[in-house]
Amino acid sequence: MELLDDLTHQRLPLFLLFASFVVTFIVTRVITRLIRAGKGPFRNNVSGGIHVHHMVPGLALTIVGAFISVGVNGVEPGAAISAVMIGIGASLVLDEFALILRLQDVYWSREGQLSVQVVALTVAALGMVLLGFNPFNAETDVEFGPIVFAVTAPVNIAAAIVCVIKGKYSTAVVGVFIPIFAWTGAIRLARPKSPWARRRYSPEKLEKATARARRFDKRWGRRGLTIGDWIAGKPTEDPADPALPEKRDGTGEALPR
Repeated sequence: MELLDDLTHQRLPLFLLFASFVVTFIVTRVITRLIRAGKGPFRNNVSGGIHVHHMVPGLALTIVGAFISVGVNGVEPGAAISAVMIGIGASLVLDEFALILRLQDVYWSREGQLSVQVVALTVAALGMVLLGFNPFNAETDVEFGPIVFAVTAPVNIAAAIVCVIKGKYSTAVVGVFIPIFAWTGAIRLARPKSPWARRRYSPEKLEKATARARRFDKRWGRRGLTIGDWIAGKPTEDPADPALPEKRDGTGEALPR
């Protein structure tokens, strides 16, 4: 019983961080969807001029919470307070991760759903740690050592960066946790609208990349897009988005995008 109480006390800040992160994301998405629909008490908060994105207070909360966490050195109630502040702040920041990454207001675009994917992965990682999963646990039969880590870490980071440049944001995020995904994504064709494709691909290779993206999205992307639409709200459609199904005329010919 005493051991259980110790574990509960040790994991309370982590639980509060997890709970505040999830609740903040849900509340934020509900409010933003109400604003988009022109409903609720916040419907008129965007009317031109300076618009303070919620990542700004998120950054402030995260920084202040981190300072408090270091200052109290795990002593309650400071540890719990800092955990809640970091959870709320990190959720507000990651909800606009795509906007920060692209330096464009893509919140309601298809690219903006990257934020939802990052949040989902963060929730999964926090949940595993909360349940006791520790990827750095020393109790293992295999010891890779610092040399192997020093060699592989730059390769993994480089592969994830290449995935981002190739427009494979989900692959890059997953690849941070499971490097084989980043390696595979870095080798394969880029998304047709990515910076990599625009700068490096010939018209023939760009056409090949577009065809591959359409085949992939037709087979695998629709389910993920539907879930993303349900959570984040259906984005504004881009006619050139290869994830969207082709529109055809009465003769069965594909209409131009």
